[in-house]
Amino acid sequence: MAPIEIAAAVLGVVNVFLVVRRSVWNYPFALAMVALYFVVFFEARLYSDSLLQIFFFVINLYGWWAWYHAPQVDHGVKVVTMGWNQRIAWLAATIAASAVWGIGMARFTNAAAPFVDATIAGMSVAAQILQSLRRIETWVLWIVVDVGAVGLFWSRDLLVTAALYALFLVMSVAGLVEWRRRLR
Repeated sequence: MAPIEIAAAVLGVVNVFLVVRRSVWNYPFALAMVALYFVVFFEARLYSDSLLQIFFFVINLYGWWAWYHAPQVDHGVKVVTMGWNQRIAWLAATIAASAVWGIGMARFTNAAAPFVDATIAGMSVAAQILQSLRRIETWVLWIVVDVGAVGLFWSRDLLVTAALYALFLVMSVAGLVEWRRRLR
């Protein structure tokens, strides 16, 4: 258990706690967390997850700006939902992108788990974009990501990170419940 992994995990807990509360102040913690996790995942040869942290850094900068300018209700940002056509389009694009990325990782790298890692990465990209757009559907994707990530990170001996994603799973369910409550 590297100190950098522990620090990233602590920052992640604070980040997700603040996201559940719809606080714009989740973003400084997110930026610090993803910077540290870039190193953790690269050293574990989880290249899709490592590259994902670069994307997360950029999208978190956008999310910070977007949430700062979003309508505020009940001491947090206003959340919205998507229609079924939008949901299906997002799901199809996520599956296609994950499959293409997984094939590339399997063919061109020595990635430890190219398809699982790519699927988690693809769903994480979609979930993070939807989170920046304040869509309640983000939590459904985060729940699926968290379930898969626990097994992947455990298999790579990233035990702190596996435990973190187990906690994220609980927090994601809480986030879905809270955001659904706020939507009504």
